[in-house]
Amino acid sequence: MKHNKYISRANDSFLLYQFTSEGTKGSVRKQVIYSATSAENIYNLAFGDYDPLTKTIDDFSITDNGDSFKVLATVASTVITFTERYPKAWILVMGSTPSRTRLYRMGITNNLAEISEDFAIFGYNCERQWVRFAIGEGYDAFLITKKENGHTS
Repeated sequence: MKHNKYISRANDSFLLYQFTSEGTKGSVRKQVIYSATSAENIYNLAFGDYDPLTKTIDDFSITDNGDSFKVLATVASTVITFTERYPKAWILVMGSTPSRTRLYRMGITNNLAEISEDFAIFGYNCERQWVRFAIGEGYDAFLITKKENGHTS
């Protein structure tokens, strides 16, 4: 995404990324975690505010720091870095609430031309099927993979 983004730091395995949101509410630590699922090469993307006391992320928190586009662009940049390290990966993305899933859909919609240059995107629809992402459709979750994995159309 060609939007401004924060600098994120990845751990050695490239499964965990940290960055700091700077905005109207101050500095808020964020974390993105890619975790393997029971399905081969499918990773869940978890994202939220990082709590250093519990060493966990809160994916229900509403930071309201005035930088949501920059935060989403930063999360998207971790997808690029992650798939450089794990090129066969499929990334499962689902918001912790319906409104967050809708926010992710809007982010994909607004950047679809750019995203589609390198990635194939699928949405899980109300008929419980994975279909090619289409603008204007509602989805409960998203799967993203590099086009080189055989999904170029």
